[in-house]
Amino acid sequence: MKITVTTLAALLGVVWAGRAALDSIHFDNPDSNYAWKVHDPQRPSPPVVVPGKENHLPSSDAIVLFDGTDLSAWKGTKNPDQPAQWKVENGYLEVTPDAGAIQTKESFGSCQLHIEWASPALIKGDSQDRGNSGVYFMDRYEVQILDSYENPTYADGQAGAIYSQNPPLVNACRPPGQWQSYDIIFHAPQFKDGKLLRPADITVFHNGVLVQDGWILTGPTAWKQRPPYSPHPDKLPLSLQDHGNPVRFRNIWIRPLNETYEK
Repeated sequence: MKITVTTLAALLGVVWAGRAALDSIHFDNPDSNYAWKVHDPQRPSPPVVVPGKENHLPSSDAIVLFDGTDLSAWKGTKNPDQPAQWKVENGYLEVTPDAGAIQTKESFGSCQLHIEWASPALIKGDSQDRGNSGVYFMDRYEVQILDSYENPTYADGQAGAIYSQNPPLVNACRPPGQWQSYDIIFHAPQFKDGKLLRPADITVFHNGVLVQDGWILTGPTAWKQRPPYSPHPDKLPLSLQDHGNPVRFRNIWIRPLNETYEK
């Protein structure tokens, strides 16, 4: 690829925007960055959170989006005024092909998400037509779900990819039919006066394996294109994609992240 001055400036602009906060940090005088002295006994302690009995279970401050019983936290996108039409049975929910995507009734910005999924045990199709779904943050930024076990496809569209932007660091996919997990840290983009102040970034663990390491998104994810950012609200629903494959989900919970804190 030929790198022009314009292309280089655009690429550096993404990096600079993602590191904008560094401009306010004084590395030559570290103490000037803090309102508190080192080991100051007056410095407020963080709130106490009770972790789940096992690491895949929600902590005391998590919002449970699906506990295996119902879709009360979700709504359909085809008919938002009606209950979500995906199937719920045996402790999991399953995509009902052609029913459309589902999205949370509550909106979220930056967050920690745990979600477990399984592609169909019976293999049908190949490439992108095999166990395909996706997790959409703010209804715009997708972490791809796909049966990528011995299933070649384009790299930025396999399981664990930031769709259309970045392949996973490794392919950590289990065989079809087996339960898999994503643990995702998503930092929402920030806008001010209609301009991008800070881009979104995503870290993903697939089955406990790091596959996205703070990837800075260049904009929303989309098929065969990379659109630029456009201003949107600070919080929007989380969505699960209907791509026509009966992918299953269970144990979905989320922890909203408060990104304002006192140094």
